[in-house]
Amino acid sequence: MDSPILEKSLKFAARIVKLYQYLVKEKKESIISKQIIRSGTSIGANANEAAYGVSANDFISKMQIALKETAETEYWLRLLILSGYIEETHGESMLSDCLEIKKMLVASLKTAKGNKK
Repeated sequence: MDSPILEKSLKFAARIVKLYQYLVKEKKESIISKQIIRSGTSIGANANEAAYGVSANDFISKMQIALKETAETEYWLRLLILSGYIEETHGESMLSDCLEIKKMLVASLKTAKGNKK
């Protein structure tokens, strides 16, 4: 795996899985945990799918979905921090990773759209 986005999003997904386990086991939280595991793991899945896209449009479409999932994950992380389900330091660390992935996706989309013209 030589793509920084794929690498970062996979590691982030692993952190999301651990967060999900913590929320379910330790906090007995089942609603937000299901939302964040779906969106947080979908980022890398869509970016990975984009890497194997059959066309520029396919690549852009999948990367835009990954970006939307990143925005949703950012929302759930902020909510978990504000509601006290996760420690602020842990939440901020995950949020930082999420925002870094978001920046990478935006840059990749700009490049892909620019190359398409």
